[in-house]
Amino acid sequence: MKLFTKIIAVVAMVAMSMSVGTAAESKKMGKKMPVNFRAVPMAKAEIIQKGETKMYCPKCGMTLPMFYKTNHAATVDGKVQQYCSIYCMIEVMNSGAKVTDPKVVDNTSLKFIDATKASYVVGSSKPATMAANISKYAFGTKAGAEEFAKKFGGKVMNYADTLAGAKADYDTDTKKKLMRQAKGAKKGQMIYKKKCKPITEKFTTAADAKAYIKANKSCGDLKGKGLQAVGLYLKDVK
Repeated sequence: MKLFTKIIAVVAMVAMSMSVGTAAESKKMGKKMPVNFRAVPMAKAEIIQKGETKMYCPKCGMTLPMFYKTNHAATVDGKVQQYCSIYCMIEVMNSGAKVTDPKVVDNTSLKFIDATKASYVVGSSKPATMAANISKYAFGTKAGAEEFAKKFGGKVMNYADTLAGAKADYDTDTKKKLMRQAKGAKKGQMIYKKKCKPITEKFTTAADAKAYIKANKSCGDLKGKGLQAVGLYLKDVK
C-alpha cells in the first residue's frame, strides 16, 4: 500500500512538472506569435508608395505592415499614397484632393487589387482599423469573401456600398479616433522623455516624425506602439 502511494505521488509530481513546463513553453511561444490579425511580416507587405515615410500611413502614421490586411491605396493629385485603412483614404477624399485608382489588399493573395472590383466582408469578428468597431476586409473573389464571412461573420458587399457605409460612419469614427490619438500622444510624451534624445525638428504628420526617429535613432530601438505614440506626440508639438 505504501509503495502504491509513493508511485501515485511520483506520477503526480511528474505530471505537474510536465504541465508547468508546457505552460511555460506555450507562454514563451505565445510571445513570438503575432497578436495582430491584420499584421503580416515585412517581407510579405507590398509597399507601393515612395519616399522616406513609405512604411507609414500618411494620414495617421501607423506602420503599414502592422495593419496590412486592411491597407488601401490611391493616386492623390498624381502621387500614389498607401493607407492603413479605408477610413484614412476617405479622410483624403473629404479633404477635397483628387483621389483616383483606389486599390485594396486582397486577403487571399496579399497583393493589391482594384478596389472597385473587390468583394468586402463588412462587420466580421476580426478587428477594425481606425473605424470604431466595423471591420472591413477585401477579397479578389466573391467566393473568398463568402468563405471568410462563413468563418468570422460579416456581410459580403461590393466596394461602392462599403465605401458609402464607411463614409456614413466617418464622423463617429473620427471622434473616437481623436480620443484614441490624444491618449496615445499623452503616452508618447512620457516615452519621449524617458527614451529619446531631444528633437527640435517640427513635424506635420506622425509618419514624418516616425521616419525621422528611425533614421536618426533618436529613441534607441523604439518600435511598435511606443514609436506610434511618440510620433503622435511630436506631431502635436508646435
